[in-house]
Amino acid sequence: MINTRQKNFRIIYIAAVISALGGLLFGYDIGAISSSILFISEQFALSPLWQGVLVSSVSLGAIVGAVAGGILSDRLGRRYTLSLFSIIFSIGGICSAMAPMLFLLVVGRVLVGIGLGAISFVTPLYISEIAPVDKRGSLVFLNQLALSTGLVISYPISYALSSTVEPWRWILAFSVVPASILIVGILGMPESPRWLINHNHMNRARKVLIQISGATNVDQEISEIQTVLQQRSGNWSELLQPSIRPALFIGVSLAMLQQFTGINTIVYFTPTILQLSGFKSSSIAILATIGIGMINFLSTVLAIWLVDRVGRRPLLLCGILGMVVSLSILGLVFYFSQSPDVSMGWLTIASLMIYVSSFVIGLASVFWLLIAEIYPSKLRAKAMSIATVANWSASLITSISFLTLIQWFGKAGTFWLYGLIGMSTWLLVFFLVPETKGLTLEEIEIRLGKDG
Repeated sequence: MINTRQKNFRIIYIAAVISALGGLLFGYDIGAISSSILFISEQFALSPLWQGVLVSSVSLGAIVGAVAGGILSDRLGRRYTLSLFSIIFSIGGICSAMAPMLFLLVVGRVLVGIGLGAISFVTPLYISEIAPVDKRGSLVFLNQLALSTGLVISYPISYALSSTVEPWRWILAFSVVPASILIVGILGMPESPRWLINHNHMNRARKVLIQISGATNVDQEISEIQTVLQQRSGNWSELLQPSIRPALFIGVSLAMLQQFTGINTIVYFTPTILQLSGFKSSSIAILATIGIGMINFLSTVLAIWLVDRVGRRPLLLCGILGMVVSLSILGLVFYFSQSPDVSMGWLTIASLMIYVSSFVIGLASVFWLLIAEIYPSKLRAKAMSIATVANWSASLITSISFLTLIQWFGKAGTFWLYGLIGMSTWLLVFFLVPETKGLTLEEIEIRLGKDG
């Protein structure tokens, strides 16, 4: 017979898995557009600038989605917000796949971005608020695992479709399948008990806490949540209070530096990078990215196992250091190679694998977990919204500037620039980022409030 704790953890796990489909949408879309851009560029004769515009249009939409998600997740609840923006994502996916001209394709990509902008932070927000303290890190990391899974499945799908007529349409359309599951599935899951208490739905909150904790008496937990919630009004202006500013600075800084180290542009343009390094065939370039996607997936599994054991700071520091080293090697590969060949291409793949695995273990997973932990309950959605806007704004800048930076500084100089930014990120983490392992969200709020 299954004991009560196992039964209730199963409920939490199912809720986390379903909501983490938002991460799968994110990962699949990154892989899908990185593969599709080769075919879209050929069909529409895109210049490097327009390639950047097409890729970065998702980031532009995501900025809007992040702002709207911050408002609506506080008003509608975490579940309804995830469902709503999954619908918007699906509409954008259909519009993109059916677009007869470049302008409508960009419009569809903006709609996809609006959906992803909200989903990208509401997912870890929701999981963090329903997870037990000893499993919070690994459960929030399920979002990154789903993202990695999305990347993994996008590459073989893209490869399988690469020989068809206008394969990019089918590649982009496939994203509607997991989005549809998320739209319906999340509505059957329990709402965040902290959101319910904040909106005075005490009976529902009590039922959810009993459901996810297995305890018959949750009065003490409710009292602790209420005590912390009563300390703040939840207004936007509170984010500028001295006790909140350090956490806000950490979140926004990490959000921007995560992108300025080049991750999304490198993943978006992985096939392009491989072609520059010696792989001339589009199909082979796409196939080579499957190995990178698998490294991404396996690194996420390792991070899930480590995060609640070793903590957040060690993963961040080790991961960022690995990124800096791999970017330095990647720059050297291009600097010393006079002409691209296949041997250089394989060294490029190795460097990209080290870079991606280091990013996944550190900045990719821990960043979203940290911003779901370090902000007060009443301000969590708003603060995460601001950090997400900063993240997608930085993504917009790096995506649209990547190919231009290569023209200005060369391939080696561009990767070294990303590495230099990585070093500054390591220093910020070392001196400013707190450890949150083993603390409840309320304990984190009280501790950071005292520090502030």
